[in-house]
Amino acid sequence: MAAATLDQVLAVCAANRERDLADLVRLLRQPSISAEDSGVAECAALVQQFFLDAGFAPTLLPTAGHPMVFAERSGAAGQPTVLIYGHYDVQPPDPVAAWVSPPFEPAIRDGRLFARGAGDNKGQFFAQLAGVRAWLETAGELPVNVKFLIEGEEETGSPHLEALVAEHRELLAADLVYTSDGPVIDDAYPIVVYGVRGLLYVELTARGAKHDLHSGNWGGIAPNPAWTLVRLLNTMLDADNNVVIPGFGDDIQPVSPRMRRAMDAIPLDQARSLAELGIGQLPPPAGVPYFDRLMARPTLNIAGITSGYGGAGSKTVLPAEATVKIDMRLVPNQDPDDIFDKVSAHVRAVAPEVKIQRLGSMRPSSTPLDHPFAVPVRRAVERGFGSRPVDVPLLGGSLPDAVWTKTLGLPSFLVPYANHDEANHAPNENLVVERFYAGIRTAAALLAELAGGRPMPAPGSR
Repeated sequence: MAAATLDQVLAVCAANRERDLADLVRLLRQPSISAEDSGVAECAALVQQFFLDAGFAPTLLPTAGHPMVFAERSGAAGQPTVLIYGHYDVQPPDPVAAWVSPPFEPAIRDGRLFARGAGDNKGQFFAQLAGVRAWLETAGELPVNVKFLIEGEEETGSPHLEALVAEHRELLAADLVYTSDGPVIDDAYPIVVYGVRGLLYVELTARGAKHDLHSGNWGGIAPNPAWTLVRLLNTMLDADNNVVIPGFGDDIQPVSPRMRRAMDAIPLDQARSLAELGIGQLPPPAGVPYFDRLMARPTLNIAGITSGYGGAGSKTVLPAEATVKIDMRLVPNQDPDDIFDKVSAHVRAVAPEVKIQRLGSMRPSSTPLDHPFAVPVRRAVERGFGSRPVDVPLLGGSLPDAVWTKTLGLPSFLVPYANHDEANHAPNENLVVERFYAGIRTAAALLAELAGGRPMPAPGSR
């Protein structure tokens, strides 16, 4: 009996290189700036057409904002189901003048494809589709069941993702979730990421007089809201950068031995990494390893302070208002709702006149490093990229990964395909073309590995 093997599928991937790249270029030419509602509907329709042409029956799932594209092939009885997530929306390209080539006119230079969305996330999710498409063209069917959910609002914080996932639990039922987004740590090795830190973003506002005042005539008479915030902030973080808001760290769990081994095994030239940022040493506390800071410790970061006069020269002003924006990165087992309550209580206790506003949040998320599906995922990455991947327990940043691990209760694996310097969210965003092809191979290999490496019947052989 004739059978389709992964080697045959990978040969089809190699034969399709020019077509796959041309399709990606077509997708990148279509603007899809969710923050500005520019070209989003047109891009959703184009994504839907790509799935239709590949042999899916895609549908648009409406939200209160931009729609999501859902596509499914579930004919592999007894085999696992993988849900592949990505997003078709992109960041605004500003400042456009800083681009070497126009952001929506894809250009290849020095082996890189430059365009807004090249790495974040069109190039990465399209690599998944291309790998799956190669299986369909080789065998007529897939060795496992595959579902795609491609979002249109990730770049505005995925405001409707959790509600849609909760509403469509049965439609999205799967055994695992697989995502490719963001850059690798170093182009020298691929990575498999098992979770993300959570996020709580708040704004604090203090008010004094009803308008700005002359600091000589009114200093010492009217309160200065900037000092109110400075004194409040000083009660939140100590000199060793520990968050000292009461109860903030109550739910933090110690690093497990397996996570410790994984963090210690991540290759890193710390001196070079810091030097590239113009930093000579890590901030306090002393003795805390680099990756502990990104994966095992929460943070409280001042993202911006606004008050009074900040222009050229001097202006003797006593400001009427001061605001500070704070983002807090949360580790697994911390809950943004609980942390917001504790931060609010602290503000009321220390500076009750200060107003606190919640601007956004994401729950932390994690999948066990020893989860059984981690084995086929690692094998697929090794087959696609040609080298063994490095396990990364958590990203320092935040993604809406908790909708998979907590809302759906599924293991979730993040495998970035993009180069470390993809310049996502910046001018001249790019994707190394060979990494796009490696992503296609990885996606194709993932299906084979999830099926246990068994060949599947070729068309007409059943």
